[in-house]
Amino acid sequence: MAERDTTRYELRNGNKVVYVGITNDPIRREQEHAADKNFTKMVPIGPKVTRATAERWEEERIATYKQNHQGERPKYNQNDTGK
Repeated sequence: MAERDTTRYELRNGNKVVYVGITNDPIRREQEHAADKNFTKMVPIGPKVTRATAERWEEERIATYKQNHQGERPKYNQNDTGK
């Protein structure tokens, strides 16, 4: 059985989502993002899940964001899959 070691998260600037991502080390990842992205908080989404589940969520979350924002991705997501 796959280990549930992956955190799903959003970076927000105020209430606006500027990035959707996944990581197995949230503290390190937040520090990496702070070097090149403008955001006010990193918000974990739900409990830790398997990597495969997290990857599906990330792609679906970006697609949902696009549906609600005239086809635009969150500011710092460079593609539709998160990869």
